[in-house]
Amino acid sequence: MSLRTSANRYAKALFDVALAEKADLQQVDRDVQDVVAMMKGSPDLALASSRGSVTDQQRQSLMEAVSRSMGLSAPVTKMLVLLATTGKLNLLPDLAEAYRERLLAHQNIVRAQVTSAAPLSPEKTKALEDSLAKVTGKKVELTVSVDPELLGGVVARIGSTVYDGSVKTQLERMRQELVASS
Repeated sequence: MSLRTSANRYAKALFDVALAEKADLQQVDRDVQDVVAMMKGSPDLALASSRGSVTDQQRQSLMEAVSRSMGLSAPVTKMLVLLATTGKLNLLPDLAEAYRERLLAHQNIVRAQVTSAAPLSPEKTKALEDSLAKVTGKKVELTVSVDPELLGGVVARIGSTVYDGSVKTQLERMRQELVASS
């Protein structure tokens, strides 16, 4: 089983537990993100918690202490202890991403990456966000980047769906049509 698949399963379990315990789902997300950041900043902690010479009881105590010092929610504390005692703390970054995706889906929010040829004004960004919301039937969370090679227009990517309104693509289609008709 891949790390991503395992992380997805743990994220689903964390989300289900948080729902069942009526925990603040966004706080759980923030807690998981904070733990990931803390582990990146302290590789010695991750190493110490995964060493074979450290007992399961010591790992559990270590994660409970980390959780107390960070003020983490109960579901995140339980997940941290479980991951530490099973030697799977390396799943945390993927678990955090999978949990966030699950949370966004629960909140009826979809992420969209938009690339434009030139920077978009706030008004155009809002209009694009509204248009994508109508198309998807969900609230849209936009990430905007600039790629001058597009020449003009925008390319919006939502999951595996791409809406390509770039001049570069339109010119390429016209070229293909001209080549095909000659």
